[in-house]
Amino acid sequence: AMYLAAAGVGHLTLADFDTVDLSNLQRQIAHGSADIGRPKVESAADSLRALNPDTHVDTRQERLEGEALRKAVRAADIVLDASDNFTTRFAVNAACVAERTPLVSGAAVGLDGQVTVFSNDADSPCYHCLYDDRPDDGPQGSWANCSASGVLAPLVGVIGSMQALEAIKLLAGIGKPLTGRLLILDAARLEWREMRYRRDAHCPVCATAGIPGTT
Repeated sequence: AMYLAAAGVGHLTLADFDTVDLSNLQRQIAHGSADIGRPKVESAADSLRALNPDTHVDTRQERLEGEALRKAVRAADIVLDASDNFTTRFAVNAACVAERTPLVSGAAVGLDGQVTVFSNDADSPCYHCLYDDRPDDGPQGSWANCSASGVLAPLVGVIGSMQALEAIKLLAGIGKPLTGRLLILDAARLEWREMRYRRDAHCPVCATAGIPGTT
């Protein structure tokens, strides 16, 4: 969000139900020690407004679900998902597919990070094409949660910066977005690799969403 504000994006909406905790400060640099206990969206909004007073920042201190989530997605030009659990990621993906809103997805845990773009047009795969449903309380769910498994702080910044870059490319209509390409970072070796993927013709989300080009 800070890079988007610095780049001059005119309107940002922040959604998070949580409050700032001491453990957040090593990787969530929009907050400071004085913000511990404050709603994350309010703390981050203050940082964004200080960085660029011309950026209008809306805050939603709630867990967006159901129709409220779809309404928020419908109002956005692009959604950036930086959540830390599969349940939220699948819900955001379903809303973005239903509203045909581009989704920039990023994740980081331990020394591994990844970023991709779901354009949600006629040919784009969605998050569910890439990952099957999985519980957050099992080994795979724990892997996806940096609070449980830990994460090296600069890695979060790298992945977040890549998400901001992809969002700006989409907004400006420049370059080639990461649609159908998953960019994976092994920070231990500082090596990037790219995995290509396609739409799943039997995907229960995008193949039944009524998007032109689907069956």
